[in-house]
Amino acid sequence: MGTHNYNLTEQFEFTGKAKTLSLIAIVLGVLAIGYGFSAKALHERTFANLLLMAYYFACVCMSGAFFLAVQFVAQAGWSASILRVPQAMAKTLPIAVVILIAVMAAGLYTHNLYHHWNAPGLTDPDSPHYDKLIAGKSAFLNVPFFMARQVVFLGVYSFFAVWFAKLSVNEDLKGGLDSYRKSFKYSCIFLVIYGFTTPIFAFDTIMSLEAHWFSTMFGWYNFAAMWVSSLATMAIIIILLKKAGYMKWVNNSHLHNLGQFIFGFSIFWTYVWFAQFMLIYYANIPEETVYFYKRFDHYQFWFYLNLVLNFLAPVLLLMDRDNKRQENIMLTVCIIVLCGHWVDYYQMIMPGTVEEHHGFGFIEIGTAVGFVGLFTFTVLSALSKQPLIAKNHPFLQESLNHHL
Repeated sequence: MGTHNYNLTEQFEFTGKAKTLSLIAIVLGVLAIGYGFSAKALHERTFANLLLMAYYFACVCMSGAFFLAVQFVAQAGWSASILRVPQAMAKTLPIAVVILIAVMAAGLYTHNLYHHWNAPGLTDPDSPHYDKLIAGKSAFLNVPFFMARQVVFLGVYSFFAVWFAKLSVNEDLKGGLDSYRKSFKYSCIFLVIYGFTTPIFAFDTIMSLEAHWFSTMFGWYNFAAMWVSSLATMAIIIILLKKAGYMKWVNNSHLHNLGQFIFGFSIFWTYVWFAQFMLIYYANIPEETVYFYKRFDHYQFWFYLNLVLNFLAPVLLLMDRDNKRQENIMLTVCIIVLCGHWVDYYQMIMPGTVEEHHGFGFIEIGTAVGFVGLFTFTVLSALSKQPLIAKNHPFLQESLNHHL
């Protein structure tokens, strides 16, 4: 093993252009949302975009905590020197959770979201709007139980996310293996909870927008999307930090590992997408095909763009070994993947909310830019609070000498 003279107390300074641009982006987002709420005809479209970006924000942060847990349980050494980035994402999760719950609660209250099961009269047999199918699901799909599930699931995710970050700080201060052993133990617990509850979280938040339709694969489809989006986000942050002169210990082998994950889980996302689509298409049962019929009929461009950005682009660009080890190529692919999963969530959410009255303009772009600015501001603020490397991690030397 080689010796290195890296600065293990190096700390990121969140100042200058990054801070200014993130604040400008937040202001642009507020203006876009304000514009959307200025006209009653745009309220539903604005709520749909708020749900899209709040869900995306929360999912990326949740998966940051998931990445930490996976690394601890696997006792992975390669990632020890980059864990501060997913820790910063995990520490931001409580903020994302508050925003997502507020958006869902407001959408339910105003009937701009979840009206397929929350509209008045749907469960009342004496109402002209009575829906037997929705009435049969009302024990599960009712506002108090729906919001309780969201609060419990997201609250538990946030607790573990913050706890993982706290244990890492304690490890820096005290050294030894106590914090690492606790991280391993709590990661095992978290992964079991996360694995069983994230599909239900996706069923509630997204699939129930079209409550007459269901798919048991939908939860894993969403899991694949949030996981690969989080990996791409991590890679972008690490690459940009390196370009700014930070994290000099990160080498092309670390990028290679991240590239392998992004490549592999882009294929997994496509596998789940195709398995769900193929079974529904082949069976040709009307109550199932209606989901894809809407997307073929009114969202055909987005439907095919989704596959190009989330399957073809990452697979073709990351198939070559050398491409995974080049910063600029990895940065480009990760940006494509993040845009691709915005498209993915767009065609999941819009047909069940605004239906054929969708659009792509200032509301969509401004809301997305605003949330990107908010994510950047909160994550980089969290990242600046501790040194960029967990100096007492037991596998740190393995990571500093990582070579593929």
